[in-house]
Amino acid sequence: MRKKFFDQNHGLILQQLISHNADIGERMIIALRELEKATNNFDRARVIGGGGHGVVFKGIIDLKVVAIKKSRILVQREIGEFINEVAILSQVNHINVVKLLGCCLETEVSLLVYEFISNGTLYQHLHVGGPISLPWVDRIRIALEVARALSYLHSTALMPIFHRDIKSTNILLDDSLTAKVSDFGTSRYIPIDQTGVTTEVQGTKGYLDPMYYYTGRLTDKSDVFSFGVLLIELLTRKQPFVYRSEHGDNLVSHFRKLLAIGNLDVILDAQVMEEEDGEVQDVAAVAAMCTKLRGEDRPTMREVETTLESILVKKKKIPCNTTTRRHDVDETPINYTSIELVTIQEGRQYTMEEVNASEASRQYTMEEEILLSASYRR
Repeated sequence: MRKKFFDQNHGLILQQLISHNADIGERMIIALRELEKATNNFDRARVIGGGGHGVVFKGIIDLKVVAIKKSRILVQREIGEFINEVAILSQVNHINVVKLLGCCLETEVSLLVYEFISNGTLYQHLHVGGPISLPWVDRIRIALEVARALSYLHSTALMPIFHRDIKSTNILLDDSLTAKVSDFGTSRYIPIDQTGVTTEVQGTKGYLDPMYYYTGRLTDKSDVFSFGVLLIELLTRKQPFVYRSEHGDNLVSHFRKLLAIGNLDVILDAQVMEEEDGEVQDVAAVAAMCTKLRGEDRPTMREVETTLESILVKKKKIPCNTTTRRHDVDETPINYTSIELVTIQEGRQYTMEEVNASEASRQYTMEEEILLSASYRR
């Protein structure tokens, strides 16, 4: 039976992996007996997480602590997501992306083995009980690290990768609170010569790009929208998938309206207001730009990354030379300061003050209100 499953899963995976790197299949394959030993035969006491899609066990392989992900439901879509995650993460090497160590193909529900990230999710750290949560300086640093990961996936990986499900529960934190983007089961490779690909819509309520939801056209700007929602979550400590204002607006719509009229204090987390040093308006402006209705009006993740870096440089929390990109290709840095660049339209740079004035005077159309206020299914 193990050989049957191995042959079945191995054939499917190699179709996607060998085309990129012929030794990936053998290098990453781990025997079932190793994982049984690592988890004490998948003892329930070793479970460290999970959800509707599966369960995660903690184990030890070769004296290294690992996380072992096992799908809960055996349907074709789950098998496809498993294969997709192996194909994508086997090609990715970035400090802010969780590292895939291997996979096991000898069970009907195949298993993925990751580096163990010890400190839970960003969601768990942010949405604790009581008034004190993650320090503001850690929140914007984590935001920058997620932006770096997405910028790398969009711009620097061998083929652009769109994550499709950026949210606080998919950001893992290690002992030093360094961010690791995880859960690539729904991600997609996108050929460089294609600006948008029609796909089955996947994502999470509250974070999902409304234009992607309604058109099925997946672009890098869909991840930008979700990242903008994540920024708003870090600023407000509100949960995007459940939040509703007293007038029924979702988190993005309510945040943008308050920013436009200069009344953001109503929704900001009190801890952020206490700890910030003048940079909240800059970060809020970036969040507003990322969550614009039309994808073409949003910045790229490279622009977002550079803007957040400039904010942290001003705050003197990272060295100035971090504005030079640290990827493996020779690129000329794009240096936008947090005030000078909020958006570029028709070749002109607009200041944050101009954008706020424009937003305050703008009347939302009925179509935009419906899109921004809609509840999206997972």
